[in-house]
Amino acid sequence: MKPLILLTLAAATLAAQPVSFGAKAGVPLTDFIAAVGSGSPVSAVEHPQRYLLGPTVEVRLPWGLGFEADVLYRRVNYQTVAPACNLCMPATSLVTSQVTSNDWEFPLLLKYRFAGKKFVRPYVDAGVAFDHLQGLTDPVKALKKPGATGAVLGGGLDLHLLVLHVSPEIRYTRWMSQQFSLAGVLSSQQNQAEFMVGITF
Repeated sequence: MKPLILLTLAAATLAAQPVSFGAKAGVPLTDFIAAVGSGSPVSAVEHPQRYLLGPTVEVRLPWGLGFEADVLYRRVNYQTVAPACNLCMPATSLVTSQVTSNDWEFPLLLKYRFAGKKFVRPYVDAGVAFDHLQGLTDPVKALKKPGATGAVLGGGLDLHLLVLHVSPEIRYTRWMSQQFSLAGVLSSQQNQAEFMVGITF
């Protein structure tokens, strides 16, 4: 009975906290894929998409704390050139393939706002992120796994403008594993940095 009462009280406390909804948009400061050029007989070139965006929600907790959940989208795009026949030596013809995918990232963050002026408060956040690739074509078999888990650290400013909160932030993610790997040709970056701006109500 006691655990049930504590759970009910915790849920009531959480429900009583202010909840903010909004959107985040930003630009990656690092490439999603490191295309290192040629690794005979295959070569690759990345065509990076310089944006990421999606909805965000935050629950404000006591003592300057908050819990944030985002859904971020970006487009993965690179080009590979490979022999038409793997057994032909030397390769007499080459096939160019355009590889695209929808990349979905789901950060879950605990945020702490420092004391500051009424309309400007610096903050830091930390947590985990889950990444998933959707709709990928992979003719050269570079994909190792469609998902990855990472650790997230970030910091920024919470600017309170009338009814809006505008939050510019620098965020760093360390992925625990590579999603793409093709020796001498391309690999996915395990260190990811982004500049983002959130707008919440």
